[in-house]
Amino acid sequence: MRYLTGLISPIVLVILASALLAGCAGGHALVVTGPNPLPAGLSRDQLLSEIAACHLLRVGQAGDNTVTDAAVIAAVQRYGYSVSGVIERANQLVRDYQSNGPALGARAQQACGNLAALTQVASALVRFEQSGAPRAVWLRVNGDIDDGFAQRVIRELRKNRAVGLVINSPGGAVAEARKLGRYLRANGLRTAVDGVCVSACIDVLAGGSERYATPTAKLGTHQSKVPGRYSSHAGGQYYVADSYRYLREMGVDAEVAIAAALIPNDKILLIPLPDALKTRLITGVVERL
Repeated sequence: MRYLTGLISPIVLVILASALLAGCAGGHALVVTGPNPLPAGLSRDQLLSEIAACHLLRVGQAGDNTVTDAAVIAAVQRYGYSVSGVIERANQLVRDYQSNGPALGARAQQACGNLAALTQVASALVRFEQSGAPRAVWLRVNGDIDDGFAQRVIRELRKNRAVGLVINSPGGAVAEARKLGRYLRANGLRTAVDGVCVSACIDVLAGGSERYATPTAKLGTHQSKVPGRYSSHAGGQYYVADSYRYLREMGVDAEVAIAAALIPNDKILLIPLPDALKTRLITGVVERL
């Protein structure tokens, strides 16, 4: 494993994030008058609670108050909320839910999804240095996905306060890949590929809140090896259906799973980048990482 610094998601949020934090660091409330009216049926107070809840989710997950969510930044910028107002409402939510943390967690997860739909900005983790500068460290992982892989990568992501994972792998243990993929999605971490990502690696890639590939990246899929407990014909069909459900859960067109089921395990179906974009296996192509 090694680490990349200076790699920033191509979406243009860095300037907004820096401005947002500058308002906090200077002790002054940053107010940006958003040009957009509120959606019908949503009051400013309701939207403020959504923003604060999503912000709390990222702070709680990271155990770090120098983080937020990209959709939070977009909503603050678009609808003209102040940083101080968001922080005050977040503190109020903590008090309101002090005896029911799981309910606040569920509300916060939903709030991030709602903000992403409202702003059309993916819900993704944004980190800052203590100076207020955006932190753009990605973890790079190459090699097989073996037993214990997910927990090892999660530990390194947290240790290095990474905002994303660059993965190149020939595949391996599907259960480990999906465990890591679900962690990445729940925590708003991005994924990228600049080499070869095939077989179970595709499940890790799919977990990113935003998913990128370079023009020379190779993405590929095939039938997974069916574990012994699924050795019957019906069990094999269930295993394929599980792949279908996982990709749907990640917001990827499940036709990727259907195509994989048609390719023998000893062969690879390469997925052209235009098809990867169309099926939302990736959300963007970047020149380099």
